[in-house]
Amino acid sequence: MGMTKMVVLTGYETVKDALVNHADEFGERPEFPIFHKIDNGAGLVFSQGENWKVMRRFTLTTLRDFGMGKSSIEEKIIDECDHLVLQFQSFNGKSIDNTVTIISAIANIIVSIVLGHRMEYDDTAFLKLMSLTVENIKLVGSPMISLYNLFPNFVGLFPGSHKTVHKNMKELNDFITETFVEYLKELDVNDQRSFIDAFLIRQKEEENNPKTYFHNINLMSLIRNLFAAGMDTTATTLRWGLLLMLKHPDIQEKVQDEISQVIGFTQPRYDHRLQMPYTNAVIHEIQRFANIVPMNLPHETTKDVNFKGYFIPKGITIVPLLYSVLRDKTQFAEPEKFNPNHFLDASGNFVKKDAFMPFSAGRRVCAGENLARMELFLFFTSLLQKFNFCLPPGVTDADLTPAVGMLTPPLPYKMCAIPRA
Repeated sequence: MGMTKMVVLTGYETVKDALVNHADEFGERPEFPIFHKIDNGAGLVFSQGENWKVMRRFTLTTLRDFGMGKSSIEEKIIDECDHLVLQFQSFNGKSIDNTVTIISAIANIIVSIVLGHRMEYDDTAFLKLMSLTVENIKLVGSPMISLYNLFPNFVGLFPGSHKTVHKNMKELNDFITETFVEYLKELDVNDQRSFIDAFLIRQKEEENNPKTYFHNINLMSLIRNLFAAGMDTTATTLRWGLLLMLKHPDIQEKVQDEISQVIGFTQPRYDHRLQMPYTNAVIHEIQRFANIVPMNLPHETTKDVNFKGYFIPKGITIVPLLYSVLRDKTQFAEPEKFNPNHFLDASGNFVKKDAFMPFSAGRRVCAGENLARMELFLFFTSLLQKFNFCLPPGVTDADLTPAVGMLTPPLPYKMCAIPRA
């Protein structure tokens, strides 16, 4: 691609072999000029080497401390489900585009961890934060940015999307800087309110260490990474889920029947998934079918490696094609169709599939996987418990064509949320 040599891995067996069985050899991230200009390899998602190791360890530990995978974060998600339900009720069954509403709800979970509190859906700072993040994710997957990443010195001379991405990043950095300057004023080592507090306290502890990784550039990049990874991916998956329920009202009805039998009108909890094999299978199939990061994020070889009969030198960009894993016909009976039976046995019990890799695998597996799983189950079941989702009057079918980009959301669509009796 341009001047860059790349190796594309396809199919479940090959991708798993590389990312899991040869995790160290395929565990690095190549340099992205679009991010490198601002971050210089900082943060988590696009960082490398020791910086990545330190930031990932800190991020995972801190997210766990703030409740990821525990009941405390479940309470935050349940509270946000209530806000989302009220927002849908306020539309009174009218035809709506659900994009901003769903992104707002999902974003609030990561906002509550990073900033220590939720934000109202009509808060202008919140709306700006989301729009900048969403626009950057969309632009990063555009052809113009791909060209910039291949030929940064040449393409960088001209106007284009790369300039918009850098302008948006500066605005995000300004917002984050203002926020953590305010947090510094009230910093209490014994009362950590947020991810930012935890980072700033660690920064104070290491202020005499000239080689510390706990500097402001890492903090800003980390927070941008958490907003982007923790917001748009889960929101996109949930939007696909509702679109697929419009397309398959019979499946929506089966999920609602199971909700009625197992939960009734009580609040859905994450543990309910163990008693709800069909709903669990539907959510897994939504993730498999939606396939929202089809190319995965690129990896890079850390050393020379002999793999599958090929010699791959150190420093080669590797594309582990998740699309080819989630649509592998050796692993799924009808890979091109939306079919929850891919995750059910003949008796209707939920079945795990090794080829279910929407969060990637190996060393670079998504740090927020457990949080995303909990969010998807609780938001999806809460919405289907309270509403019937249907196409607007005059619309006869749901369009399942994905948008093009690094993430593949559904094309904009309208729906009606009718309160269930």
